Amino acid sequence: MIRESESPAVRAVREQVASLHAELVRYGLVVWTGGNVSGRVPAEDLFVIKPSGVGYEELAPENMILCTLDGEVVPGSQGSERSPSSDTAAHAFVYRSMPEVGGVVHTHSTYATAWAARGEPIPCVITAMADEFGGEIPVGPFALIGDDSIGRGIVATLSGHHSRAVLMQNHGVFTIGSNARDAVKAAVMAEDVARTVHIARQGGPLVPIPQKAVDSLFDRYQNVYGQNPEGSLT
Repeated sequence: MIRESESPAVRAVREQVASLHAELVRYGLVVWTGGNVSGRVPAEDLFVIKPSGVGYEELAPENMILCTLDGEVVPGSQGSERSPSSDTAAHAFVYRSMPEVGGVVHTHSTYATAWAARGEPIPCVITAMADEFGGEIPVGPFALIGDDSIGRGIVATLSGHHSRAVLMQNHGVFTIGSNARDAVKAAVMAEDVARTVHIARQGGPLVPIPQKAVDSLFDRYQNVYGQNPEGSLT
């Protein structure tokens, strides 16, 4: 049970972040306990993230971890007896540096991570990729887990870039979004385009989309398509 002393905003983000982890499993983006979702608490300098090393089937709103934007667990909060994800410092750095970001996701999804293992950006050669990412999915620098080095690499790579996904070299995929759900969508789409472009390249040279067309597709998808477009973070 979630403590009544927590604000409605915190409780809502706990519910959302806990439930969204099931989407990572549903789309085959994670194995065992790897990967994580976090969500910023609106109007509060806090975010919610998955606990470290806990199976996806055990995740629930009450065992999500509430952290400050410095990556510190809020003392006495629900779930504070557990350790947060080993990627907490990276998520925290992104939230501190990019106030427009409301959600962060990390996976080691197979095809996207294969591109990361080569240190190779995914080129924008299909319209779905232009729609979602506005160009290639870039590669961020190699960085070790444990401090904010990964977060620094994410921010440096994505700042000024349309893409909401970054392939951290030799590691995996991080995505950002206006909220946690939006970041999960970006993770799902990153793996989908990584797989499609990988398969396409096996058949021969890839055909790039002209940048003018990429820009037009991105603008339409982000600002016109659908019933309630969420819009770009950039």
